[in-house]
Amino acid sequence: MTQALMPALPLSLGNLDAYIHSAHRFPMLSEAEEMSLARRFRDDGDVDAARQLVLSHLRLVISIARGYLGYGLPHADLIQEGNIGLMKAVKRFDPDRGVRLVSFAIHWIKAEIHEFIVRNWRLVKVATTKAQRKLFFNLKSMKSGYEGVETFSPAQAADVAHRLGVKPEEVVEMEMRLSGREMALDRQTDDADDAFAPIDYLADSRYEPTQVIEGKVKARLQDEGLKSALESLDVRSRRIIETRWLNEGEAATLHELAAEFGVSAERIRQIEAKALQKMRGVLSA
Repeated sequence: MTQALMPALPLSLGNLDAYIHSAHRFPMLSEAEEMSLARRFRDDGDVDAARQLVLSHLRLVISIARGYLGYGLPHADLIQEGNIGLMKAVKRFDPDRGVRLVSFAIHWIKAEIHEFIVRNWRLVKVATTKAQRKLFFNLKSMKSGYEGVETFSPAQAADVAHRLGVKPEEVVEMEMRLSGREMALDRQTDDADDAFAPIDYLADSRYEPTQVIEGKVKARLQDEGLKSALESLDVRSRRIIETRWLNEGEAATLHELAAEFGVSAERIRQIEAKALQKMRGVLSA
């Protein structure tokens, strides 16, 4: 496969349908092609070889990102984060370990998407510690192993706690949070593996966490002090916060704002994170 034969890929995720269509036009690599490209990148620093490895696995990112749509975050943003994870995987991939890139990349793609979800949900009080982050991504799927159970008994909570390495009371607490009855703040945590797709436990619309979170976001941002917090921001930062968090309709994506300001989506994310941090400081003062 040569660069000249590759179909064109949209530079932006702004037109998501066109991006997905283009991504699926890239042919899958055979094992021999994949290993050859990986060795060229590892041994010779061949950037085009790395590019071909990334492009041939974009459909994997799209598939994985689709499984996290239950969190209410834009599909384009989830794909963007997954693409970052894919690039990290390509950079670290060792073709001599005897595994295909797809198996190696899944962890990095999910880890980046998980981090993006937790980073966005942090503002509205979800998850807490490293162990509770593991609970966050696995509890409902584990609960399905107890047939007919809606709420854990003390013995069942203790069993799940033992399997996940947390306290029984943390299992009960997270069970309440995921049911929409309570939320808690989280902090920065490192990556944790998950065994099940979160979409498995987001299917029940009665206790859809994203519906609860949407209400929490609007309520928090309408609290006393919001005006002064917004006034503490520069014009660009305020525009990003207002379109990402204060829109009555659909929130703007990172890529839409990147196009508006003529910068990268990563730069918009950095500005957004800094602005939210500044606002939290004003609101807590």
